[in-house]
Amino acid sequence: MTHYKGIFFDLNGTLIDIWTDENQESLYRTVANLLCTCGVEISMEKFRTLFYELMKKQRKANAAEHPEFDVVAIFRTILAESNSAVLKKLPKSAQNVLPKWFADVFRAASMMRLTTYPDVHKVLDELKARGYVLAAVSDAQSIWAETELRRLDLAKYFPTRVISSDLGCRKPSPELFKTAYRRLGLKPEEVIYVGNDTFRDVYGAKKSGLKCVYFRSNQGDQSDHGVAADYVIYRFCELLTAVDFLEDHAK
Repeated sequence: MTHYKGIFFDLNGTLIDIWTDENQESLYRTVANLLCTCGVEISMEKFRTLFYELMKKQRKANAAEHPEFDVVAIFRTILAESNSAVLKKLPKSAQNVLPKWFADVFRAASMMRLTTYPDVHKVLDELKARGYVLAAVSDAQSIWAETELRRLDLAKYFPTRVISSDLGCRKPSPELFKTAYRRLGLKPEEVIYVGNDTFRDVYGAKKSGLKCVYFRSNQGDQSDHGVAADYVIYRFCELLTAVDFLEDHAK
């Protein structure tokens, strides 16, 4: 008999070994050049500055303790305020699609690596076979997360996905964890959370009443925030042992 019903996962750095480089000039040059083809005359330098100004403005206007930004809204603002004659000639449907398209281009141009950690699919299959309900609870832009889950054949495991850009707040805010377990009709004490960041994942999950497995991967904050995980793994395949341990020691 299992004591826990749900196992929730962070995505990037936990399931997904991803590397994006938002500091490279080629990223901003590529997107700025594409904006220019749409009649938005903007230099690489101006685009980079404007992008981060709008991100900062969004977060400042958000009352959440750990505010998240919306990358699609950033591009929607850039395009709407450009007064481009080219854009005005486009059908309304095309104008609505463009912000999402530019957000995807931005991600694609920054992407250096996208793969799963070893044994991820094997472990998830085993957890499903054991009857656990799986969910994704992650700091991410949902437009990017959805695409990356599909590309890596992970979407099938997570019919329930709680992504920070949809809620407007980031972990360690308890709102993300609460939203996930409430959607599934679970109690926090029935959930194990798996993440790679000691602040956003371990601190956030524990403060929200969840058991937590910390995956010390090649990414994430590894410093001490005064809250310890219930189990630490160094390879993803060790998660099954961690779950068995927590089940055996459940009160």
